[in-house]
Amino acid sequence: MPRQVYTAVVERNVTWEGAFATEPYEAGWAAEALIFIRALKSGASGHSAAVQISPDGIHWLDEGTRISLPAQPDKLTSARVTHFGNWLRLAGELRPGQTCTVMVYFVLKD
Repeated sequence: MPRQVYTAVVERNVTWEGAFATEPYEAGWAAEALIFIRALKSGASGHSAAVQISPDGIHWLDEGTRISLPAQPDKLTSARVTHFGNWLRLAGELRPGQTCTVMVYFVLKD
């Protein structure tokens, strides 16, 4: 039987500044996740976002994977994650005055 694949756009044309976190996404059915960040406008070179996991979508901890924010507009960065339980999100913090406008995709496979 073919594997099921689903792409969720969790951030669309959102500007990150200061402390940020994506919308939580319930992905317990998936065995793996590919997470992509695409910069639409960027001024946050040298920063990264942490993949976070949660048992309930409320309480979060870092999973251990970090994704660099794209240094230039229209560039992609990505990470692969497995063994993440039920909920996923990205979180991080930019220095004061820095912003990054992004699209974030979770590509989930069973």
